[in-house]
Amino acid sequence: MTMRRWIWTPLLLVILAAGSYTAYRWLAPPSLPDGFLYGGGRIEGTEVTVASEVSARVLESALVEGAEVKQGQELVRLDARDLQTQLERVLAEREAARRDRDRLRRDLQTIRHHVANLRIDDERYATLARDGRISAQRRDEAANALAEAMGRAEGLETSLSQAGKRIEAADKSVELAESQLARTSVAAPLTGTVLTKSIEPGEFATPGRPIATLVDLTRVEVKIYVPEKDVGKLRLGNEARIRTDAYPDRLLAGAVSRIDQQAQFTPRDIHVPDERTRLVFGVTLAVDNPAGELKPGMPVDAWVRWNAGRTWPADLVVPR
Repeated sequence: MTMRRWIWTPLLLVILAAGSYTAYRWLAPPSLPDGFLYGGGRIEGTEVTVASEVSARVLESALVEGAEVKQGQELVRLDARDLQTQLERVLAEREAARRDRDRLRRDLQTIRHHVANLRIDDERYATLARDGRISAQRRDEAANALAEAMGRAEGLETSLSQAGKRIEAADKSVELAESQLARTSVAAPLTGTVLTKSIEPGEFATPGRPIATLVDLTRVEVKIYVPEKDVGKLRLGNEARIRTDAYPDRLLAGAVSRIDQQAQFTPRDIHVPDERTRLVFGVTLAVDNPAGELKPGMPVDAWVRWNAGRTWPADLVVPR
């Protein structure tokens, strides 16, 4: 009896072990084929923060979170009255400077004509003085009149030059005022979706204060993390496939667009197949999203084919 029990006990252990191994192989998910890498990440979009460039109160806002906007479309209109008044003031100053310049030009033209006549008189009086036909005092009076007129002409030339500089400064002031006035209409710098709005009508906008955040959803990115031992296999342009929980039956095409040049420790919220891996490299995948179905923050599974000679498998699995 003891001998029979001794024989059956090892046999039962072998049967249990074989059954456990068979069940494990049956239930275990298939492994990832050679030539492919897996990574998990989240959808990211190119975000642009729109800010005011002038200080003014918000009059109108067309911002609606989640709404699509076109490049150049007005998002916010600011109160332009103060800037309009400033523009009118600098326009008036420039017009006054131009009138002053025109007056100086006329005065200079007159005095130059006067100088030309006095120069003729001076030469004539000089000849008469040499011949003794006029007194030295009369000669000096002619010379002094010429010198005085030439001094006035020189002063007018200086004033005319200064007037030109004032006009140049006024032109720049007008250009600045017109530019600031135009910036009271804040337009979308790109075609995208309003992710967040940060200001409401009646609030005061200041330079640098965010008005809205836009995101370009036509081409999104996914950042995955690849173990240090595998990053050398990847090249820019390697094909990729991604799958989201929102569309579990669809595989979307992408490609490797950027590979980080510096390793980092595995982020806490990122899964990598080998949890013992600590140093990883970030790899960015570019994914076309013309319909805007992929939204920032969506978790995704991503597979990259680093060996172009391999065929994409019918079923892509997530390694455990």
